[in-house]
Amino acid sequence: MSVTTTNATIDSIETLAPDVLRVFLRMEGEGIAHAPGQYLEISVEVDGEPKWVPFSIANAYRGDGLLELHILRVEESRSNTALRKVLEVGRTLNIRLPKGDTVFRLGDSAPLLLVGAGTGFAQMKAITEAVLAHDPDHHIDLWWAARSARELYMDHLPREWAQRYPNLHYHPVIEEHQPGGNEQDDLEFLVERIDQALTNTLTATQHYSVYISGSPGMVYAVVDALEAIEPLTERVFSDVFSYAPRPSAQGAAR
Repeated sequence: MSVTTTNATIDSIETLAPDVLRVFLRMEGEGIAHAPGQYLEISVEVDGEPKWVPFSIANAYRGDGLLELHILRVEESRSNTALRKVLEVGRTLNIRLPKGDTVFRLGDSAPLLLVGAGTGFAQMKAITEAVLAHDPDHHIDLWWAARSARELYMDHLPREWAQRYPNLHYHPVIEEHQPGGNEQDDLEFLVERIDQALTNTLTATQHYSVYISGSPGMVYAVVDALEAIEPLTERVFSDVFSYAPRPSAQGAAR
């Protein structure tokens, strides 16, 4: 798909968590098609200079011109601060899309291992929606990691998927126990780091197509954990491999 620069209007804004906004952008007509897993960039002015800021597209393409974004507040980021200042319903933004090679191809019938951290869930949400629409019986293991339960800002949605689709298995992972939580709360989450959780749970990895979204440190920790379980295949994908490659990446880390 070729990249197109166009305009989109902010259709709605919803607070998902104290530091996460769900923003819907609307393009004219059917919009511009994107593959599940791709991202867009928004033009913002930072210190008087234009800058393109990337965000994963959190919904599968539906042909209705709507694009869903999950925007995390990052106080130390000047581009993030500049963007949040212009986020108001009805404002027109300059965007370009689609971008990114970490995409799910609908012909891939291999079981999916989707691993997202924080707002990395946005990319996994788009892939999951596309897969379920195309093949409701596709096997999906969805892992979502965060520091605390409150940072799993749409935890209800993958739980609903898991109830509706027998072949979708949801694994929420947090690093901290819930403040004031009870025994039932603890049963709903794995309480450990995501790489440790994968190591302690999985016994094989080669049969999966693997998609990972998060910080470079998190992504490579997951890659190393999976590689230690079983040598990885070429079906391991992450945008981090493009923008933050590491020379010592092992196995199939592309």
